[in-house]
Amino acid sequence: MDRLEVIALGKRFGYRRLFAGLSFTLAAGETLAVTGPNGSGKSTLLRMLAGVLRPSEGAVRLQVDGRQVEPADRPFYVGLAAPYLQLYDGFTARENLTFIARARGLYDERRLVESWLERVQLRAFADEPVAIFSSGMRQRLRLAAALLVDPPLWLLDEPRSNLDEAGRQLVEALLEEARAKGRMVVVATNDADEAAACMQQVDLRRFRS
Repeated sequence: MDRLEVIALGKRFGYRRLFAGLSFTLAAGETLAVTGPNGSGKSTLLRMLAGVLRPSEGAVRLQVDGRQVEPADRPFYVGLAAPYLQLYDGFTARENLTFIARARGLYDERRLVESWLERVQLRAFADEPVAIFSSGMRQRLRLAAALLVDPPLWLLDEPRSNLDEAGRQLVEALLEEARAKGRMVVVATNDADEAAACMQQVDLRRFRS
């Protein structure tokens, strides 16, 4: 059984405390929206859940198939899609996904890469350098990169930002797929409709000290 447990989590930078005492539990097939104004710590929380940023207090526990995942191993079980994550501008879209797949331990990745290029509607641009991509195209590629290995925990930071209507429908379809496959999903958003579509909501304004 997959399970994400957040216990009395808090984060501060110097004397500035973003939030404290945050607790929630997420089970397989469940979705949670993290809301709050810009600067409230939504992106910081997702980075802590991913294991790339340490909390100031509290704990994050991730279980996959009933086994506790050690903090150092957590990035291998998490897909993080965020506007601030860098893509390799000198690489093509296909090369970006191939590089990421191999970094995650996949070496028979060709069919998977081609499948995701098709799913995020970038197949026609697969051999174009990412440097010429629009912000919406970059967002689609980040989603593909995050979900390439089908991780049990999806962390999506403003996933519909910079997307047109077709891109927004793509995100909705991915979230439906996640629920059907039993994936856990945390979405950081200021979009009321996007938040309302999730099973749980956490407003970080409630956890300011």
